[in-house]
Amino acid sequence: MTDRENYLRAARFERPERIPVFFAINPACYFQYDQNFLFDEMEKHKLLFSGFVRPKEKYVPELSDICRAGAVYYDAFGCRWETTADGILGTVVEHPLADLSKLSEYRFPDPSHTTGIADIDWKAEKERLNEIRRRGGLTAAGLRHGHTFLQMCDIRGYENFIFDMMDEEPYLRPFLEKLTDFNLAIVDRYMQIGVEMFQIPEDLGMQKGPMLSVDNFREFIVPCYKRLTERVRAGGALVHMHSDGDIKLLAEDLLDTGVDILNLQDLANGVEWIEKNLKGKVCIDLDIDRQKITRFGTPDEVEKLVRDEVETLGSPDGGLMFTYGLYPGIPEKNVSRLMDALEKYMIL
Repeated sequence: MTDRENYLRAARFERPERIPVFFAINPACYFQYDQNFLFDEMEKHKLLFSGFVRPKEKYVPELSDICRAGAVYYDAFGCRWETTADGILGTVVEHPLADLSKLSEYRFPDPSHTTGIADIDWKAEKERLNEIRRRGGLTAAGLRHGHTFLQMCDIRGYENFIFDMMDEEPYLRPFLEKLTDFNLAIVDRYMQIGVEMFQIPEDLGMQKGPMLSVDNFREFIVPCYKRLTERVRAGGALVHMHSDGDIKLLAEDLLDTGVDILNLQDLANGVEWIEKNLKGKVCIDLDIDRQKITRFGTPDEVEKLVRDEVETLGSPDGGLMFTYGLYPGIPEKNVSRLMDALEKYMIL
């Protein structure tokens, strides 16, 4: 069974051979870790890094200004970004509509040239996805991270946007509709190209609880999500939704929008809660802890975390995936054991 077939079977509860795992190495890691250590582990763990070819020379990731320390970057929405570390996505430090008196002058970007966060050549993107299709890989695409709620926070500022929802500012619904129209134009481009899975990533949670009230989420954000998921599903693609943080209070509404795969953090939400409320209802793409156990625990505790999560959430029918994002600061011994454990327990 190919990786593509296995992924689709897991997402559809059609008895995959193994639990799909996406192990992402942040570009900053190549500046902070010994590259030989990373490449040795990638060569060793062929299930996690199938097709990996070790670079012959020192690897230097290509970084855009949004991920380059000291650089100033303006996205297509007019938001100013800065970062303090190479490879780490920056944060918005200047909001184009912090002052609503500028609203009449504001113009949305053109989706024929940009995704909102970066320029895009749609002809080249079609060729890229067609090449993946020819090789038998999974064709996947998605919106930029933070496409709706966080985009509004970037444009207005977090506090301003929260108060806008509470006060039901007159500008808000028409503005959200235009923002969703932009996002739908991106969705439509990808549906025309043809993809099997489409990601709609947006952080909604804090360490405890969501970043906005449940009522405001349902009133202002959920309708935008439903327009997106309906268009994706009409195009025949699986809907993959990501959120960091504690989203327990929002999960039911997310499922109601038509999400097929929900990527959420394990410890922030609690594995037992996830088992009780989500197992069997949606494919769980479990985001493995990188704040507590993998960072400060022992290698044995790291392996136990993976084993317990597989035993609690796994099923021969599927419905479970793992995602891990490696960032600087995780001890090498824990990185090694995590990779070992994932390969050990991913076989069903």
